[in-house]
Amino acid sequence: MLRYTLMRLGIFVGCLVVVWGLVYAGLFPRGLGSSNGMWIVLLSLLISAPISFVVLRKERDRASVQVAQRVDRMKANLDANRSQEDETVDEAGRSQGQAPQTS
Repeated sequence: MLRYTLMRLGIFVGCLVVVWGLVYAGLFPRGLGSSNGMWIVLLSLLISAPISFVVLRKERDRASVQVAQRVDRMKANLDANRSQEDETVDEAGRSQGQAPQTS
């Protein structure tokens, strides 16, 4: 996941440098007034998004598999904890002579 994020950030920074150079060379229009910095950042985001989508497809798929595995592991741990808690409550009820509770 960190690798994907760093690669995506690298593509954005590369686009930022290229757009900055093109704006100051006069090939791309400058922003209005003091908005030139924001214009460069927004244009860089707009250009880097589709590049990242195409170039980082395999890395994004790997990252999504890792996230899905983590979610499955957390769900399994949550279910195990829930069943362990239910068993503890049932044992406590039996030791006090009460019927097991159902939820």
